[in-house]
Order: sequence, then structure tokens, then C-alpha cells
Amino acid sequence: MNCDEPVRIVLVDDHALVRDGIRALLSVMPRIAVVGEAESGADALELLARLQPDLLLLDIGLKDTNGLELTKTLGQLYPQLKVLILSMYDNSEYVRTSIRAGARGYVLKDASSKEIIAAIEAIAAGGTFYSSEVARKLADQELERNNLTPRECQVLRMLARGLDSKAMARELDISVRTVETHRLSIRRKLNIDGATALIKYALASSPL
Repeated sequence: MNCDEPVRIVLVDDHALVRDGIRALLSVMPRIAVVGEAESGADALELLARLQPDLLLLDIGLKDTNGLELTKTLGQLYPQLKVLILSMYDNSEYVRTSIRAGARGYVLKDASSKEIIAAIEAIAAGGTFYSSEVARKLADQELERNNLTPRECQVLRMLARGLDSKAMARELDISVRTVETHRLSIRRKLNIDGATALIKYALASSPL
């Protein structure tokens, strides 16, 4: 795609009001062009063959198919097509399935207009994008697989935000000593040596 040309998008959602809202949002963006709309998987396949857009904004729940299955099919038919899932569900398994199917991003329908546009721009540029709530949930599950407790996950996220133990204690309404105990427990479980290394890990693993 020429960098001077707009990103050509097809909207696929079985609710006309949703499509109307997204189209209105994107219509004011000079580098984004909605070139087609579909309310079903069959309509989407017909449009894609004819229009060959750059990006598909796709809902999961369609009348005739599952958007995740459609994403997998599209990856085989149109490997260059970028797919952004726009869904009302923050279900982590849906997100993981969409990633395995080849989607480049997952944004919730109640996301801000700024976030939706940021997702489109990131994916059009070759990157990926996930709503902050979705990314946070995925990160927490990854941490919990390392046997971290929900409280330890909170502490790790706060480290990524730059909070020290006193600030964490105030925000969590616990003692500084308890915070330090959590930090030590995290380091032991993750086999991390030293406070600096723990902060680096927190920054790398947290979406915040």
C-alpha cells in the first residue's frame, strides 16, 4: 500500500447501527476510507473478492458464521489482508483464538474512538493492537500461570506504573511490609534476582 493512499476498510457487523457509528467515526479521518460494508460472512467474502481492501473490521457474532472462523478462512484466502476484531466480548479465549486465527488486533466495542482509530493505524502500519482491558487480562493470565496471586499481579502492574512500596501500600490499603513481602514472593516465583530486574520484568509484562 502506498503511504499516501488511505487505508481501505470493509466493515463486517450484523448490526446496521454499529456499522453506521463506525462509518461516521472513520469518515472524518483523511487517511481512512470505508469502501464497503457487510452484515454476514457470505457478504464479506463477496466484497473482499471484489474490493480487495487493506483491512477488515470484523465482529465475532455474525448471522451465518463465527467471526473467528471467518478470520481463519480469510488468512488462507487473503494472506495479505489485515483483520481487526471489534467485539463486545472481552473473553480471553476469544482473544487467544483470534490471535491463532491470524487477527492482528482485538478492540472492544465500548472502546473510545481514539482507541479504535489507534488500532486501525497500528495494524495498517504492520503492527498489532489490543484494547487495554483485553491486554491487561491476557497479561494477568500469563502471570497467574507462573502461580502469581491476583494481589501479586496487582503489585507487578503497580511496579510498571512506577509506584514504590509506600505508594502501593496507600493504594492497596495494606502495610509497606506486606507490599515488600509480595515483592519478595514475586521475585522467588519468577526466579528474578534483585529489585531492578523485577521492575524491568514488570515493564515488559504489563500493558500499563
